Amino acid sequence: MRIAQVSPLFESCPPQLYGGTERVVSYLTEELVRQGHDVTLFASGDSHTDATLKAVCERALRRDPGCRDTLPYHLILLNRVVRSADLFDIIHFHTDFLHFPFFASLWSKTLTSVHGRLDLPDLPPLLREFPMMPLVSISDAQRAPVAWANWRGTVYHGLPSKLYRPGQGDGGYLAFLGRVCPEKGVDKAIEIAHRAELPLKIAAKVDKADLAYYNSKIKRLLRGPGVEFIGEIGEREKEAFLGGARALLFPIDWPEPFGLVMIEAMANGTPVVAFRRGSVPEILDHGVTGIVVDNLEEALAMLPQALALDRQRIRRRFEDRFSVERMASDYVALYDEVLRRGKINARVIRTAGPPSRDAA
Repeated sequence: MRIAQVSPLFESCPPQLYGGTERVVSYLTEELVRQGHDVTLFASGDSHTDATLKAVCERALRRDPGCRDTLPYHLILLNRVVRSADLFDIIHFHTDFLHFPFFASLWSKTLTSVHGRLDLPDLPPLLREFPMMPLVSISDAQRAPVAWANWRGTVYHGLPSKLYRPGQGDGGYLAFLGRVCPEKGVDKAIEIAHRAELPLKIAAKVDKADLAYYNSKIKRLLRGPGVEFIGEIGEREKEAFLGGARALLFPIDWPEPFGLVMIEAMANGTPVVAFRRGSVPEILDHGVTGIVVDNLEEALAMLPQALALDRQRIRRRFEDRFSVERMASDYVALYDEVLRRGKINARVIRTAGPPSRDAA
């Protein structure tokens, strides 16, 4: 199958450090190539891939000091994709909804993975304007606010099985991995670790948009005993960081669409203590790969149970549910379905013929 993967340009594929969507696009692209498909990746020029790379900009926009507005580059990206649309059987978008006006007439050869939250008041009018666009969610919980949209399926993220080796949790610390922002709950992670009398290591990115929050709410908390702020880390550092942790704390306060860090922890055999928000109950098997709780007090009460979970069993469950091979196969099945529906629709239109003069 001739497949185009269209990535956002904020980070490279894979990202050098933090980056969820582009990382998943990279894993999927490489596995599709490994499975024998003819794949073209539209991404930033500093990406690394075994697919054919179509570079839209020289480097990831977040790392380009000369980039002040990312929209023009993404419009260039979509223009280049639409100009080469005839070269592909299926075009898989990971660019939110920006491509909809470009590809509404080509909907039958597109699939859009939605990576963000969908409980936003301005989204329903957009989705109603483009009801033909086939969508895929990354969790069932993600799609709930707009369950009526044109969902073709849910595909959970997957990781290469050999990316991480299971760790022993012998570092003795709890871990927090992600971004420093109100919805990710780093302040709650600090409180849980402090009250549990366990050290906490924080590997987190601070975006410019969250700098005021970091300076006013979080910076002073990092000076407390037992708290180590490492900063933003990349893929190579995650194995040691997560594998050495006794547990990953995921005390989120938002409808998490997926939560890639949870399966990264699972790949390292590390249990997860997570708040029951968004996708969490779907991704974690309570009592097997982690503990799902409703609040901070419950997290503290059930932390010993989480620390006692079998790390080898956690790793096996990761392999069963969240491998990159499974993710790629699920997407190929959806590609086939979209193309089949498109052919049926084309036959119906041809059979119907042009409208009669009376109808006009």
